[in-house]
Amino acid sequence: MHVAAFIAGLLFCLGVALDAFQTIILPRRPTGRFRITRIFFIGTWVPWVLMAERVANKKLREQIYSIYGPLSLLLLLLLWALLLIFGFGMFYFSMHSPFGDAMMTHTNSPLAQFGTDLYVSGTTLFTLGLGDVVPHSLLARAFIIFESGVGLGFVALVIGYLPVLYQAFSHREISVALLDARAGSPPNAAELLRRHAFEGSEEALIDLLEEWERWSAEILESHISYPILCFYRSQHDTQSWLAALVSILDTCALLISVIEGSHSRQAQLTFVMSRHALIDIGEVFEVLERNPGKPRTDPDRLPSKDFYHLCEALGENQLRLCGDPAAAKRLHTIRALYEPHAHGLSEYLRIPLPVWVAPPKVNDQWSILTRMRTDAATAMRSTGDGMPFFPDEDHG
Repeated sequence: MHVAAFIAGLLFCLGVALDAFQTIILPRRPTGRFRITRIFFIGTWVPWVLMAERVANKKLREQIYSIYGPLSLLLLLLLWALLLIFGFGMFYFSMHSPFGDAMMTHTNSPLAQFGTDLYVSGTTLFTLGLGDVVPHSLLARAFIIFESGVGLGFVALVIGYLPVLYQAFSHREISVALLDARAGSPPNAAELLRRHAFEGSEEALIDLLEEWERWSAEILESHISYPILCFYRSQHDTQSWLAALVSILDTCALLISVIEGSHSRQAQLTFVMSRHALIDIGEVFEVLERNPGKPRTDPDRLPSKDFYHLCEALGENQLRLCGDPAAAKRLHTIRALYEPHAHGLSEYLRIPLPVWVAPPKVNDQWSILTRMRTDAATAMRSTGDGMPFFPDEDHG
């Protein structure tokens, strides 16, 4: 029994050490199907989704999804701590519980001794040092010193891990929030191109795509190293990192297949980087491997009626898409390169994908501001001197 306890304690402690190393320290995708973190997320996310899907209210359901990311982080740290306490407790039990415990003077049962071992392990890991239980062997003292060092290292890792995680999340959300003014809320490719239909728009669109090429590279680096960030949702229900990424891919697909101009080259670069990020993140969660014997039947994001609205939204570029079967075929081919992965992540994370063309809004702030800007420009031209005319004011 004591040999089995020593082996079990060794497995628990080494498993936690390896899992924490891969999750926190190792700057690449973790490997292994039997990692503690992987089993933890599988065992908690699926029941959490089933619980959230029972809620009929959409906003409340989204709020439940948003809680999972921060809560799972705390539970994962707690699980690591409990496994370490249990593992070192098994070590002490394998040494025949070499402790003097004043509370256990009248019983020598193995269960009571193991309770003392867990108590010593917990107080040692968290470096409490109460001193009410005294070790009676040199080996036990050595293990207590070692566990105290492990506890200090564990606390240091947690202190260093949390700021890095939330800094990456905050940096991600800045670009997602900025896309609201450039592509609507929720974002979509047609709205992004419509809002960039002005003089000098090519340069602005190139700058935007360059920014999102770098953003995709940062997402690839941070979300592969810390997959838990994928569960962190944006502050607004109409925004998400996945919807932003897919809307940029949609925009690049249109620019590559339909719209000519100098921005098409940058669109290719951004598309490759964004698709790379999408696929690699999907591989972390194995979104395309969950039903290997069952073909995917993903819904069409661009059915015929939405394709017609897309043609209208593209304005002068609609003939290049709707009037050219080759262009429409190219768009369909490019979509097939990333949409299955997007659908897989959307289904697993319960994050909706953006539409290609958003329905018109009654009080669209962008349309109101555009109309006001046009009226101001018309008023300035009407004065003939580049200044607006105010009949009730003295201009000196």
